[in-house]
Amino acid sequence: MGKSTLFNAILGNRRAIVGNEPGITRDRIYGEAEYRGKRFGLVDTGGILPHEDALIPSEIFRQARVALEQAAHILFVVDGRAEITAADRELAQLLRTLNKPLTLVVNKIDSKPRESLLPEFYSLGFGDPFPISAEHKIGLNDLLDHVTATFPANEQVDQPQQELPQIKVAIIGRPNVGKSTLLNALVGTERAIVSPIPGTTRDAIDEVVKEAGVLYRFVDTAGIRRKGKTKEMTEKLSVIMARRHIRMAHVVLLLLDATEGVVHSDATIAGYAHEEGRAIIIVVNKWDAAENKNKRAFTESIREQLKFLDYAPVLFISAKNRQGIRHIFAAVRSAFEAASKRITTGELNRFIETLDLEGRAKIYYITQASVRPPTFVVFTDRPDPLHFSVERALINRLRERFGFAGTPIVIKTKRR
Repeated sequence: MGKSTLFNAILGNRRAIVGNEPGITRDRIYGEAEYRGKRFGLVDTGGILPHEDALIPSEIFRQARVALEQAAHILFVVDGRAEITAADRELAQLLRTLNKPLTLVVNKIDSKPRESLLPEFYSLGFGDPFPISAEHKIGLNDLLDHVTATFPANEQVDQPQQELPQIKVAIIGRPNVGKSTLLNALVGTERAIVSPIPGTTRDAIDEVVKEAGVLYRFVDTAGIRRKGKTKEMTEKLSVIMARRHIRMAHVVLLLLDATEGVVHSDATIAGYAHEEGRAIIIVVNKWDAAENKNKRAFTESIREQLKFLDYAPVLFISAKNRQGIRHIFAAVRSAFEAASKRITTGELNRFIETLDLEGRAKIYYITQASVRPPTFVVFTDRPDPLHFSVERALINRLRERFGFAGTPIVIKTKRR
């Protein structure tokens, strides 16, 4: 039909994944749009099949019902190059019962000959259809003029809420480790589709939660598979989008499955976040189902197999039973504050004077260049970088003295 293409066209950016195969969008995808001084929320839903009993289609329908009930205006998108189907007529009947403003949008009308196909769509009973081509952005202005005619112009009403600090959190992990279940537990509603079928989530689903005066924007990303295992173009796009959301996040929740332990692909996924310099919290999910409930032993296994994440705190939860969820908010805030921490040059140089780095390099002084991740520039007597062991020792001393729990630290060297 092109719902996601239309969604992206109205937003002006690629928020939803689009492709040639049907059924790519499954959850509700939200975006903020603006047209001629009027701001409004936009929701992209999965393709609706009202009487489908299979798990994924029925869950899509349930998610779409939530969006329809909240909507101020509904865009019913149909394919202008195909005949009206029985599913179109069933959906039209369902939408009519909602008694909400509705516009029939006939997509893929990108040439004069195709406009002759329009009369057939009057039979759906929604008045004049709006012919558009979402892909080529034809007819969008007419459509938006009509839809937003009764919308109020922008007012700075919610300014106080916008001033609240907001932390962007990406939930990442292998398929079927419980990312969508965790999002639902954090939000407190059935926001994302959850099923035992790996790869149910394809788009990134985001939701804002207010907790103790802070806004947390949680993003549930698609499960990341190894490159060789990613065959469908849709899955490849999902992985690309997931990695993009890692880059955009302040803090990353790396979800592990307690019933399977740490596996090779967990290290690969963790590496993506570490390389991007994101603050990381390791969250061990399904702890209620673990056979050996020895947290110390499991933590040691994590430290052994994910050595490069020695700075990341480890939490044990059951997203399904909503156990341990409250601890996540505090851990995220702590990691965000650590990654955003800035130390004055004076403090750093007083700190350097107390160090003995085994005489391998003479450090004249040190300064902090940036945050997220905390990045320090060290001025030495040598042109090449610090030896690995010296850099490691320096990072450890910085953590002991100033904290920085949950965030990687970057050291750069310059010859004085």
